[in-house]
Amino acid sequence: MLYLVRVRYPDGGGLTAEGRARREAVRLQAAELFARDVPVPEIARRLRVSHNAVYVWRRRWRSGGEAGLVSNGPSGTECRLAPEQLDQLAAVLREGPAAHGYTEDQRWTLARMAELIARLFGVRYTLRGVSLLLHRMGFSPQMPAHRPIERDEDKIATWREEVWQQAKD
Repeated sequence: MLYLVRVRYPDGGGLTAEGRARREAVRLQAAELFARDVPVPEIARRLRVSHNAVYVWRRRWRSGGEAGLVSNGPSGTECRLAPEQLDQLAAVLREGPAAHGYTEDQRWTLARMAELIARLFGVRYTLRGVSLLLHRMGFSPQMPAHRPIERDEDKIATWREEVWQQAKD
C-alpha cells in the first residue's frame, strides 16, 4: 500500500532533451579529438569524463563514425498512454482512492492503480509496469503514516506543551 508523491527526477532520473544534447555535444567533441589522434587520457582530461567512457566512444566512433556517437533519444520503452492520458491519470490519482470507489481505506495500491488504468483507458499493465509508469510520471511510493481519523492535532500540541514539559522536568 502506498501514497504517491512527486519525485524530483521523473522518468527514472533520465535526461531531458537538453541534457541528452549536451552529452551528445561532448561525444562529438571527442570525435574531433579521435580524428586528430589525441590519446585517450588526454581526451578524458579535456572533456572531464572517465577513461572508460572515452574508450567506449572511440570504439563506437571507429565502427560508425560520428553517427555512432549521436544520441538514441530517451531510454526505455515507449509509454502506452498518451501525454493527455498521463495528465488525466495524475489528476485522478490526486483525487484519492475514495473518489474512485475504494472506500475501505485511503491508500493507492499498485493493483488498484492497474485496475483504474484498465477501466479508464482500456490499457492493461502488470504491477511492475504500473510501478515503472508512476515513476516515469514522477510519483514515488511512500509508506503511509497510520494515524487514527479521530486524531486531534490541537490536543496533541497542547499535551506536548503542558503535560510533556511537566513530565520532563
